[in-house]
Amino acid sequence: MTKLNPYLSFHQNAREAMTHYQAVFGGELRIDTFENYREMGVPENELTLVMHSQLETPDGLTLMGADTPSHMGYAAPQGATISVSVSGEDEARLEAIWSGLADGGSVTMPFDTPPWGGRFGMLTDKFGVNWMVALNASEAEESCGPLAAGGPHHSLLLSVLVRQVRQGDVHAEQTRNSNACD
Repeated sequence: MTKLNPYLSFHQNAREAMTHYQAVFGGELRIDTFENYREMGVPENELTLVMHSQLETPDGLTLMGADTPSHMGYAAPQGATISVSVSGEDEARLEAIWSGLADGGSVTMPFDTPPWGGRFGMLTDKFGVNWMVALNASEAEESCGPLAAGGPHHSLLLSVLVRQVRQGDVHAEQTRNSNACD
């Protein structure tokens, strides 16, 4: 089986970030430092930085991350070029994930009911990582038409809505209670 795994780059706070994500998602976190790979030529004062970390969650998610050594030149993410998306059917679990990621972060769009049903929210966590959290629409909501989750226009609607919210053309409040099934 082939898997696509997010790999996050940090500037001297990968351990803090990955430990936070472990608290949010649960699971087993493995952290390896540059101390074990001295042949990589990292300066002595950076040997305790994270060379590689990997979080394996009980839900089967894999999240990886590392610090960027000074000789590689870290550049902070600019704008909303990429987001990590978490979705599923367990509302309580997704609510807990949302709350953990939002703690200390900035909510772009509250975790609420979007036009296609279910729940959806966007935020930037305290480490500068963009997240999307989505509760999949129920079977009843999915049968409501082309804008519902799984409908032929759902992906297009989502991408347009995300772009509009990020650009400030639409405020998150405008997306609430406008369910396509009404």
